[in-house]
Amino acid sequence: MSEIRVVTDSTALFIDPSIISRYNITVVPVYVRFGDDRFKLGIDIGPEEFLHRMRYNHVIPRLEPPTPDECRTVYARLNREVSKIVSIHISANLTGVYRNMLAASKMLLGRCDIAVIDSQTLSVGLGILAEKAAILARQISDLEEVVRAVRRAIGRVYSVFFVQTMTTICHHNLISEAQAILGSMLGVMPFITIEEGNLVIMEKALDSSQAVDKLVEFAGEFTDFEQLVILHHTPLLTNTIRQLQDRLALELSTSNFPTHLYDGSLATFLGSDAAGIVIMENEDEDEYL
Repeated sequence: MSEIRVVTDSTALFIDPSIISRYNITVVPVYVRFGDDRFKLGIDIGPEEFLHRMRYNHVIPRLEPPTPDECRTVYARLNREVSKIVSIHISANLTGVYRNMLAASKMLLGRCDIAVIDSQTLSVGLGILAEKAAILARQISDLEEVVRAVRRAIGRVYSVFFVQTMTTICHHNLISEAQAILGSMLGVMPFITIEEGNLVIMEKALDSSQAVDKLVEFAGEFTDFEQLVILHHTPLLTNTIRQLQDRLALELSTSNFPTHLYDGSLATFLGSDAAGIVIMENEDEDEYL
């Protein structure tokens, strides 16, 4: 049983969903609670319904991790087929998924070699890392080598978003209530990034045009990247997103980047009207030295 299998959770957003079956990735359901209603994220509720509920029910959702016993069941089932597992999950600073998966891995200590990794990100960033782990697992039989490569990849994933309304980020204490009220009055759009697994406000834009300028400026800092994904909040592209596409194509001399409706995990923390980009930088050969 030399094969290495990859596990992630349903906060991961795969731009190409066929990646899951192609690389035999196991996806553990994470729950989301809207008031009294509880769903399996990405299974019982998809991005469109999730965003619709946030906009019209005026309820801020909450992510709930699978229990350690549910996680153990997943690992035990895989252990019938393999003895090595890489399990990569949403940032431990955002929800308890990593903690419960780690606890479950210890229940199989001595029977299965399980490496549980905190991705320090979520959504597309996590999906990119899970795909990277699965590709590496096909190429490398040594679990520790795969884990080292995945940990290097974590440091190459960058995410930046702007939000147009501040209720959700205020709820998560990214800004104070006074800042939210003043920002809404002025039409300010906070820019949020992910640093060491935490959502952090980095700066602000005064309108959508300036928001596009800042996203293009951010992308222009990367001379070489594996992936760039635009995330947005409506099924149809807004003028702002079309402007962003055009500006990025000019700045980067390529239009080879997908645009995708963002998922419930991101909406839980940023709200229902955010947009932004996720970049995975190419690996520098010096990282191997």
